[in-house]
Amino acid sequence: MAVSLQPDDPERLGRYELTGRLGEGGQGVVYAGHGPDGGEVAVKLLRAHVARDPKARERFVRELGFAERVAEFCTARVLEADIYGDQPYIVSEFVSGPSLHELVRDEGPRTGAALQRLAIGTATALAAIHQAGVVHRDLKPPNVLMGEDGPRVIDFGIAKAIDGTSTMTSQVVGTPAYMAPEQVSGQEPGTWTDMFAWGATILFAATGRSPFGDDTVPAVMHRILHAAPDTSSLPEPLAGLVTACLAKEPANRPTAPQVLLGLLGLGTAPGGADGLLAVGATAVESVMPPPLAAPSPPLEPSGQAPRGPDQFAWH
Repeated sequence: MAVSLQPDDPERLGRYELTGRLGEGGQGVVYAGHGPDGGEVAVKLLRAHVARDPKARERFVRELGFAERVAEFCTARVLEADIYGDQPYIVSEFVSGPSLHELVRDEGPRTGAALQRLAIGTATALAAIHQAGVVHRDLKPPNVLMGEDGPRVIDFGIAKAIDGTSTMTSQVVGTPAYMAPEQVSGQEPGTWTDMFAWGATILFAATGRSPFGDDTVPAVMHRILHAAPDTSSLPEPLAGLVTACLAKEPANRPTAPQVLLGLLGLGTAPGGADGLLAVGATAVESVMPPPLAAPSPPLEPSGQAPRGPDQFAWH
């Protein structure tokens, strides 16, 4: 839900009237607004001091490109953008509904058909995102909007191309509680990284708790590298799929299409997750390109990590 504009907020950006704040972060602010036709929109504005940084503008341009590449059904559709002016902004479709984080906080964990719909909807979204050649890198409950027509995955601010290299390879980037082991150790992420985050997100939705805790960042990272979350409260086949996605080794995680096959009962087989991978492989390869080779096993993180669960990047 939007809150009132602050005194230094703009009242208009281009053709769009701003009516309130939907959220904010270190890089920018997301506003609720109306277009010329009166329709509701969401407007992401890069902060003034950030906009003066050429690298930040480059990332904003890249975010726009990734959002436009992804199928419209699974994200908030881009309507318009001005990324070269004094106030760079992106206008997107307004998705009416809370984030998954807000929904679980206010109404409790998801169960039954609601949990199944969430799992299928988010796995479908990841399949479409990966098909578009994009790795999200920051899938988490706040970045899943619970629209009336199904979940939407948003915020491609730190996404990267599958066939490209990160411009931040010396940094750890993401949200600690939903990072994969390879992100913790600063290795190059891939589609397999998003699948780990999917498993963690679904487990949060089903339990109302962060799978690896919410205390200090070093403690959370240690659990990500060494602890196996309890998935026993999940129904099958979801429990097996989430467990497989939370594998420490990237190569042992299923792809998004393989997860979908399992959720639909088309990839299940005796032997649990291993059976799923064997049965689903042929069908998956017929509709989706295979994932890139996984990186080498993650290393222990070095240096003193900052404290707190918020998104961060450090050398």
